[in-house]
Amino acid sequence: MKKISYSLLLLWMASSAWAQKGKENAQVCRIGLTYEISQKANWGKGRPVVTQVIPYSSAERAGVQPNDIIEQIDGIPTVELTADDLAILLNPATRPDMVLTFQSAQGATRTVRVVKECKPVDAITEAQLAMAFNMYSLETTCTRTFTCPFVYTATTDTVNFAQFRTFSFAEVDENNQELEMDLNRIIEREMVKKGYERNLQAPDMLVQTFYFFDKNPDYVGPNPIKLKEPVYRYNANRNRMEEVPFLELGASSSEAPYVLQLGFRLIDQKLQPGRVLWECEANEMLEEAFGLKEYAQMHIPLMCTQFPYLRSRKNVRFIVTQCTYNYTGINYDMNKLSNVVAIDKGSPAYEAGIQAGDVVEGIEGLSTDYTIDEFTAAYRQFIMNTMVYRDASTRFTDANGFDRCMYWDTFKYPEVNKAIQNANNLTAFAYLYYFAPYVNPTSNNAITFYVKQGKERRKIIIRPTIRSSVSLTVAGRTSK
Repeated sequence: MKKISYSLLLLWMASSAWAQKGKENAQVCRIGLTYEISQKANWGKGRPVVTQVIPYSSAERAGVQPNDIIEQIDGIPTVELTADDLAILLNPATRPDMVLTFQSAQGATRTVRVVKECKPVDAITEAQLAMAFNMYSLETTCTRTFTCPFVYTATTDTVNFAQFRTFSFAEVDENNQELEMDLNRIIEREMVKKGYERNLQAPDMLVQTFYFFDKNPDYVGPNPIKLKEPVYRYNANRNRMEEVPFLELGASSSEAPYVLQLGFRLIDQKLQPGRVLWECEANEMLEEAFGLKEYAQMHIPLMCTQFPYLRSRKNVRFIVTQCTYNYTGINYDMNKLSNVVAIDKGSPAYEAGIQAGDVVEGIEGLSTDYTIDEFTAAYRQFIMNTMVYRDASTRFTDANGFDRCMYWDTFKYPEVNKAIQNANNLTAFAYLYYFAPYVNPTSNNAITFYVKQGKERRKIIIRPTIRSSVSLTVAGRTSK
């Protein structure tokens, strides 16, 4: 429970770490992406490569994609720039925007204008609050991790993958024609998403699949001592985490009744025909039968996240963040959540007339006039007191290591709603999930704010926008 009880404080500390101390009206500016300086000879060596694009950010609106190489910042080449140089160039002190030149996965170069998004240094957004208060709605908002037994290899030759823009497939095995056609369709879909084109006549790369599924001849039986933990993977097709019948990494092969292998490689057809440019192979131990097609549908999208930029070569750890929340555009004071420090221009709150400097005294009849410590203590107590309303069959561990995460029991939604409406639980910020039936049993997603503007007190009804995003990244060290 310790990690949950301090989740709000940790979030605020992380936000304030970017403060410009000693300056009045200090601001924090972002363009909405993270990056790392590539050390890979095949993709962007010595230049920043985008590792994540923040949902609803300026970078996302500009069409920036993970694995894009930042070639230039305002016309200045980025190759061999230091991390400090990049940080300065990506946050020009005298300008609200910058011009970035990117090289995309399929080799195309494009130039876009990205606007800095600046907020007061003490501001906390509704997206951040949604993650901080996510135990109100784990069904919609949570960060989880999972590891896949992938093994990647890439050519050691100094060859730039940006030279390869088209692909086709190796000849299909007539004995497994239906399966191989299915695998090829899944791979083609992912390659096209990245901007590559299929070329039947003269492809730059040839895709070759390999696979295996059978009973395990070394199977003895389950481990009689160790209790098997459930294994979860992210299914991009269904946009959710799912429990799968796989053994954990590190389990003995004698515990698996079945074994499965699936992989594919990209073979050079342009510069040095026959050379393997890139390959990914998965070897799974299964506790029950699992179809190769079904496995491919779930895992090929995950495999493809590391082409053309390879960050992790073995047993790849993924981080998936799902966040759905009510967006009004209010930015609160992280030191006193009732205070409004900024309003996003054009947002529902902006249109409703809420302004920076206003005080939100209550939301849906629940007071906000509490300290950070009071909110944190009440949130911790709420989590403990409402565990009885959760469905134990949905239990999982989140990215923070809290192992008692569970969805609400659908038969106990009335009790959950009653707990959220209890003023003693300080649940005013549950409005972020007012669209959910366990928070608000009505279908009316209109929220009443009680706002003090100067000496005047107003009752303002806002109909928020529901923002929803999923971010999937490979674990690694990045810069912002």
